[in-house]
This record gives sequence, C-alpha cells and structure tokens, in this order.
Amino acid sequence: MTKAVVCLDIGGSFIKSGLSVRPGEIAAVKRVPMPVNDWTAFCDAVQTLLNEYRALSGDDAPLAISTAGLVDADSGEVYASNIPAFHYRRVAETLQRHLARPVVVANDADCFVLAEAVAGKGQGERIVFGAILGSGVGGGLVIDGNIIQGTAGICGEWGHGPIMRTALQLADESEPLQLPRLPCACGQQGCLDTVGGARGIERLYQQLYGEALSSQQIVTAWHAGQARAQRTLVVWCELVSEPLAWVLNVTGAARVVVGGGMASEPALIALLDRRVKQLILRRTEQPLVVVGQFAENGGLIGASVLGHRHHPR
Repeated sequence: MTKAVVCLDIGGSFIKSGLSVRPGEIAAVKRVPMPVNDWTAFCDAVQTLLNEYRALSGDDAPLAISTAGLVDADSGEVYASNIPAFHYRRVAETLQRHLARPVVVANDADCFVLAEAVAGKGQGERIVFGAILGSGVGGGLVIDGNIIQGTAGICGEWGHGPIMRTALQLADESEPLQLPRLPCACGQQGCLDTVGGARGIERLYQQLYGEALSSQQIVTAWHAGQARAQRTLVVWCELVSEPLAWVLNVTGAARVVVGGGMASEPALIALLDRRVKQLILRRTEQPLVVVGQFAENGGLIGASVLGHRHHPR
C-alpha cells in the first residue's frame, strides 16, 4: 500500500481534503461543508472522507489537519477559533481515539507558511514569515523548516496588540490625519487587525469619506486612479508597513510570504513591499514581501509536510 497521508484544511464554511504521497504534494482534492457547531457531525464527515480515500490510502493512513484557530502545543487544545465545535477541545487526541489512526493538528496560517517555506516562495530561506491578509490579519513564523508555535500556540500574531497610530501625517497634507482606535475581537482597541485586512480597508474608507464601499470596489477604484481610493490605500499601506517592518527587524525573516484574499492583488502587495523596505534596518533591492505560491491549497500542503514528518511510514 502506498505510504499516504490524508490531509484536511478546515475553515468556517468547508472542509477541504486531499491525499499526500510525498511531503508538499497533494492530489484528489475534495471539498465538503463544515458542520461548525456539531462535533459528532464533523467526525462523521471526516470518516466519510477517509472511507472515500481508503482504496488509495489504506485503513490506517495518518490524518494531518490544518485548522482555523490557535493550537496549544502543550495541551493540544484548539481555541480562538471560528469553529465552536473545536473550542477548547483537544482535537488531535479526541479524533485519534475516535478514528483509531494517528492525527496531527496545526493552525492554518502556520501550515500556509510551512508550505511556502518548504516548497513555495520562501524555499531556500532559513527564516520565513507569513502574513495573512484576509478579512483580518494573521501570521506565522517558520525557522529552519519548522513552525515556531510559541507559548499556548501564539506566535506570528502581528495583527493584535494596541499598536495602531491615532494620527498619521501624509506627505502631501498639512494636517495630521486623525485615526480611530477601533475595538478588536481580541478585546483590545486599536489593533492592526481592525484596519489591516479587507474589512479594515472598508473601515478606513468609511472613516475618511463617510461612505460604505466593499474592499473590492475600493481596490478597483485604486487601480483606476480614483483619488479617494488612492488616499485610502496610502493610509492602509502606512498602517500595515510599520508593524510588518517591526516583525522583520525582530525575527530577521528573509522573506514575507503573503496569503489570504488580499494576496490576489499583487500590485497592492508590491506597494507594501516598497514601503516595508524603506522602514527596515537592512537594505535590499530584491522582493521581500511577496504573494504566496500556494494561495489555494497552502493549508493542505503544509498539513502534508507535518503529516509525513510526524508519522513516517
């Protein structure tokens, strides 16, 4: 029987699955709805997927899971997740007993960065930081090909902590721009997470102009040279580039790989790259902040690397 690992990438809407024969390679990708509130229904869905892969993987193939939420490396508990059925549950341990096979679970941002570090845009670099720019802001850190999980699973969460400016002086404006300290889901105020992602762009535009537009509308207007959109994204870039430069100076990362929905806008990421390189201590002309290679299946690919490492067969 082929030495395969069954891989899952679990989010708030869907379970994406695939089969991995070699680390970093995924085949037979499927997608099924995720029952976020029902642990039993989740276990049933996983068992159904395992049954569908059985002919290729065998009865005891290890299961490697990339999931939304933080994963405490010591206790194994998953928390701060948008999946209520997982909240403070030892997902790997419980599933392993239920399915009678080895299971490893990791945070989805960490899996994305691992995929990029091992086989993607960070390949060949010792230290790679992953910046997730989706509806909010997340991240992860890989050093020497290993995820740095941190205490209680917290590492790379550069979107949190009250670090946001209350005023910003734009180069071509005489008066500083006053910025709101918005409440964050983490319980603090003024976190980058409130303005750094797609919802943050919408909040900034509404704060500046009193008008509600989607992030896609704003970015489209930016591409077209519309003045309000351009000013909004200059503000966004200033607010995001400064903490990202701090991350680079602290970690020494050689590459920042961007994932999440905003990675679909390479021109915007190039704008961020230029500004970050102006703020960091080291000097480089090479691309530093880059769009990830595995925007679609990064979670599955990272899970495959973990699965083969933890359960060599």
